[in-house]
Amino acid sequence: MVVIRNEKRIRRLRLISQVTSFLGFGALLAGLALLFISDNPQVFVMQLGALLVGWLLSQIGIYLAHQYVRKPRPDEVLDEAVKKVARDGRFYHFILPAPHVLLLPDGIIVFVAKYQTGKIRADGDNWKQSGLGLRRFFGQENLGNPTKEAVSSVAAVASFINKQAPEVEEVPIAAMIVFTTKGESELDVKKSNIPAMHFTKVKGYMKQHKRPERLPPPVYNALRAAFDERARKVGATVPDTVSAQ
Repeated sequence: MVVIRNEKRIRRLRLISQVTSFLGFGALLAGLALLFISDNPQVFVMQLGALLVGWLLSQIGIYLAHQYVRKPRPDEVLDEAVKKVARDGRFYHFILPAPHVLLLPDGIIVFVAKYQTGKIRADGDNWKQSGLGLRRFFGQENLGNPTKEAVSSVAAVASFINKQAPEVEEVPIAAMIVFTTKGESELDVKKSNIPAMHFTKVKGYMKQHKRPERLPPPVYNALRAAFDERARKVGATVPDTVSAQ
């Protein structure tokens, strides 16, 4: 499997994560210190503002840290999860309109990576997360709606293909929601309308749902050329040759 990663973006957002976390912590300390060192009658308002700014900055830093700092990162977990069943695939991370896109000889898979913990339940397009306590407000981004994220990501990739590889009239684009946290979530996601699972289940799922038909070589080559060209534009290292599968 060929992995093509936007290392520049990872380094940039890793630095932003560290800076925002530092500034957020500093703002929180400043907010607490104002209570003791200021005799301004508006100290409460100033303190509240500092604490709010500190909390927002720290949340941004924590979110970016989960994506770009924590080891293993979600993209690295996905690489490990699919490498044995996608030996002839090309995995594009932070290159295309969706963060994680796997190009295979039989089609495309868009992955939505989630690191959230707690009790997570899916029923169709509805998602619920519980069992977090104060972690809901400190240290973890809300789950949101992974189904909507997956649908939006597939639409974004399809739009990219229409613009950058207009000769491709039709290509199967699947979506998968993958939870990348090790052993800290209670997942009840079998009823999700879009396949959703822990990363340890991905290999088995892909083996069971492998498409029997391959893409025509001109279609595959057009997709690969368009994806690789975008990768080069963002400064990623890409193999030079483009060949049919």
